[in-house]
Amino acid sequence: MRRIEEVFRKLRKKGDGALIAYVTGGDPEPKWTAKIVEELIRNGADLVELGIPFSDPVADGPTIQAASTRALESGVTPRDVLHIAREVRERFSTPLVILTYYNPIFRMGVQKFFELAEECGIDGIVVPDLPIEEAKEYKKIAEAHSINTIFLAAPSTSSNRLQKIIKYSSGFLYLVALYGTTGARKDLQDSTVQLIGRLLSYTKGQINLAVGFGISKPSHVKTILESGADGVIVGSAFVKVIEENLDDQQQMLQKLGKLTKELKKATLKP
Repeated sequence: MRRIEEVFRKLRKKGDGALIAYVTGGDPEPKWTAKIVEELIRNGADLVELGIPFSDPVADGPTIQAASTRALESGVTPRDVLHIAREVRERFSTPLVILTYYNPIFRMGVQKFFELAEECGIDGIVVPDLPIEEAKEYKKIAEAHSINTIFLAAPSTSSNRLQKIIKYSSGFLYLVALYGTTGARKDLQDSTVQLIGRLLSYTKGQINLAVGFGISKPSHVKTILESGADGVIVGSAFVKVIEENLDDQQQMLQKLGKLTKELKKATLKP
């Protein structure tokens, strides 16, 4: 059993949910990313997503777009992000997921990308702009390197298409909780709870369901897990902490740790 599935299995056995934390690789500087990831892990993150910064991140809101800009200005490359993951892997067994648009994979070459990802201890890849209709060879190469292919489902995804996405997905299915781009929201929409209920009839017993986009508070986490999801994905809330503490890196780490603890506590069985 691969690391991602094993983490979800262990958490489910205890009645807990998974906290998946996202940060952009290289933000604010490459030398700080490993420290940031380690702080998230030490304070309760069950999985960590590392974003490869991209110049045109169409699915991302202003917070993560700004993080991508900072990272690119710091000179980070896709290879650098993978090497940062390898640095973390040497100290932790926590599943590591790469989130990237398809262009960096294409430019490196799909085979080379997955070879390097496997060498660096990557457990899964999320590619928001890769349609399943064009993912057959990508899926085949990923499987050959024992890396999970994590695809996204949205509120507009039809039942027929959802079944195809689940077929191509492994590790977990990434449910986009709302229309629009990433970004922390104050309130969780009722439609998100209804959406989770709809997807559970397809995912239950087939694949783990993790929900992202707009999740920033412990109350959001509790509601989503009580609705039946297996995990929550939090990104913009963490990236915002980084953005607000660029001049005080120790304070940045402390605040990231505090937020992680608060969110993780909300995933635990009462």
